[in-house]
Amino acid sequence: MRNASPGMRALAERLMAHEARGKRGRASIEPAAKRVCERLRPELSSLVGNTGVKALYLRALALAGAEVAWLRAVRVGADDKLEGFDGPEPVVEPDEVYAGGVALLTELLGLLAAFIGEPLTLQIVREKWPQLSLKNLDRNTRN
Repeated sequence: MRNASPGMRALAERLMAHEARGKRGRASIEPAAKRVCERLRPELSSLVGNTGVKALYLRALALAGAEVAWLRAVRVGADDKLEGFDGPEPVVEPDEVYAGGVALLTELLGLLAAFIGEPLTLQIVREKWPQLSLKNLDRNTRN
């Protein structure tokens, strides 16, 4: 995870666990990262525009795909939605799907924090997931 702080990785893990509803089965994990991206997309679009959202997704996919090979099959559609996330081929194990989701979200959050700052990134997450704890992400992250 080149662009992201350990705090952004911890946040990505919390978001994945929350959206997967604590389940580690494939049916819960696959759409979890996609759901996070979909919930963030309206806010991102208002900040950086549709072209900016697409650029963030593409860059996050490129960075995460360097670590998690099956992510290279995921594309950003014309409507700026992730495509191919729900059915990576060849079929990968749930732990690999989970790791890919964490990698993608870590890179996306890291890029977002680099562009708009970590405090604003955390504010956006707090607004979208008010029940999610943002405490102890790392020693530099405010709660």
